[in-house]
Amino acid sequence: MKSMLETFGINYFSELDLKSRVPGTIFKKFKSAQLGEGELSPEVADIIASTVKNWAIENGATHFTHWFQPLTELTAEKHESFISVSSDGTILSQFSGKSLIKGETDTSSFPNGGLRSTFEARGYTAWDTTSPMFLKGNGISKTLYIPTAFVGYNGEALDKKVPLLRSIKAIEIQSLRIQKLLGDTNTKHIDVTLGVEQEYFLVDKKFWDKRLDLSLAGRTLFGNLPPKGQEMNDHYYGTIKERVENFMAELDSELWRIGVIAKTKHNEVAPNQFELALMFTSANVAVDQNHLTMDTIKKVADRHQLAALLHEKPFQGINGSGKHCNWSLSTDTGINIFDPNTLAKDNLQFLLYVMAVVEGIDRYSDILRASTATPGNDHRLGGHEAPPAVISIFLGDQLEELLKNIENIDVSSTEEEKIDIDIHIPKIAKDFSDRNRTSPFAFTGNKFEFRMPGSSASPSTPVFVLNTIVADILKEYADLLSEDTSVKNINKSIIKLVKEKYKKHKRIIFNGNGYDSSWIEKAEELGLPNLKNTIAGLPIYIKEETISLFERNNILTREELYSRFKVYCERYNNQSNIEITTAVRMARNEIYPCIIKYINNISQMINNVRAALGEEKFIQYDKEHLIKVISYKNRLKDTITKLNEGTKTAFSISDSYKKTIYYDTELIPVLNEMRVIVDELELLIEKSVWPIPTYFDLLFNL
Repeated sequence: MKSMLETFGINYFSELDLKSRVPGTIFKKFKSAQLGEGELSPEVADIIASTVKNWAIENGATHFTHWFQPLTELTAEKHESFISVSSDGTILSQFSGKSLIKGETDTSSFPNGGLRSTFEARGYTAWDTTSPMFLKGNGISKTLYIPTAFVGYNGEALDKKVPLLRSIKAIEIQSLRIQKLLGDTNTKHIDVTLGVEQEYFLVDKKFWDKRLDLSLAGRTLFGNLPPKGQEMNDHYYGTIKERVENFMAELDSELWRIGVIAKTKHNEVAPNQFELALMFTSANVAVDQNHLTMDTIKKVADRHQLAALLHEKPFQGINGSGKHCNWSLSTDTGINIFDPNTLAKDNLQFLLYVMAVVEGIDRYSDILRASTATPGNDHRLGGHEAPPAVISIFLGDQLEELLKNIENIDVSSTEEEKIDIDIHIPKIAKDFSDRNRTSPFAFTGNKFEFRMPGSSASPSTPVFVLNTIVADILKEYADLLSEDTSVKNINKSIIKLVKEKYKKHKRIIFNGNGYDSSWIEKAEELGLPNLKNTIAGLPIYIKEETISLFERNNILTREELYSRFKVYCERYNNQSNIEITTAVRMARNEIYPCIIKYINNISQMINNVRAALGEEKFIQYDKEHLIKVISYKNRLKDTITKLNEGTKTAFSISDSYKKTIYYDTELIPVLNEMRVIVDELELLIEKSVWPIPTYFDLLFNL
């Protein structure tokens, strides 16, 4: 049996693999194209394609696919074989540079929000040279996966990767401007780094198969917690059960083979909830690897007769699942820009970048919040397990105290020597990530951790939004520092800038308990947005301020933003319709017949007792119980009728956002009412006849 080090990366085509297989001149041209300094010629592309094909075939591949990320939160792929036929009928393997660099696919069935007409179906996949290729599959069915961007015929962004790549470039351009102003002549490239923590649930497949809501909607639409839930905290960091341990071992092995460094795994707070953390890497690669991780979790779980639940709130009443995005900036000289150890009296780079994040999130907290607004996350945010819907920043007492000290420095004098930069710089703890677990956006020692994204969503959207926000502020700072001729010392200019900006934007900083309702009240007094759900978040995508932000940074056009708005409205509508129709089907076809059968059984028992004993006092309790069951049965029938009629009305609404509002205000409350009724009936009816697996079955049977 091969060791971990022997198997790591065997299905992963790294830059080192390419470098070892092609001439040095070819590799240099590849790197030049990767850095945006040139384009691959057809001749160079053919050499690289042939090299990659040979490696893939050597390792058992028969097909290749352009792997992309449409606006579905999932990935997409179309497999094509390497087999080709020559003019004389000879079978050979072929893979050209043209096939590597560009693919063509049908876009008509992917969400595009009106960017493409149904009859204009052509779309293109373009090789992303910054993300490594890899092999997936078993036995004789391995496929070479080529990470690609997905664009329309006229270059419209139809996916999650295009705006992410654009935002990474935007933040690099502005960061390099800042570095140049700071006197840094060594840094040539700056990258966004990302480490993703993925939470998920596991349930026994045999129970999952019997729950229509889990298989279709991803969450339980009905269910009562057993007497014991998560309140004993005995699952959190507890001993991993053998069945789960075997699953995790295979999951690690699968991920390591394709170059994904699965670093940390442990039990989470809720029963049968777990977390997997990936090693930091370039944000673009990290997003690709997170998609691979989610897909692999589900596939490996199935092999172990388990079902993996990536929904943000699969079980009511216990903790939901998030996706923590640990974000930072790194130079090609190996410097983490958000490492406080770089902070010194003659180097205030760290403060400048931190202030840019603070200002950016204060000014654009609404679009950052909207980037995490999904139907699933609506069930999670604001509970006592997840950040509140109000965006705030946790900096820690030491860093905030430093900013307060700078705020008190007198910079009103025009005489340079009067500006005192001899500030006290405290020793900022290297890692204080556990000092605040309630903040949506926290500085955790040498990075920022965005805890609001949901577990099932692509991290691409919140990350490209964050990149854009920070890039925009860094541009303003670079302009201001370039124009500030009142002082000659760059550090004095930075202090002046930080002082002004901190005073204006410090309202976004909150180091307290985000779960406390008093913070929500205080946030409202400070004027911080509180976008409580997806309905409130969606219109932010098409605000003029949002459009201006993304257009001036060349991330998304007005049309591309409107398309996302429409796509996300339809996502909400489709998800709501799936949940409602699933709940109706379960209530009508599974739960209602069970109730009728139970009522008949109890009625027969009451009649039998009455006939045998002839006294009503012996059956009084049973009659009261029966009346209660019948009452809930009638109420359940009413909700079924209301939801059936309501969905017909919803289908008649043509405007997607108006339909979203209708689902939210008219139908979701009825769905919630149905849940209350069914959950009460579960407690009234004996378990042996209850038609669907209970929470106890799902959460305490691994």
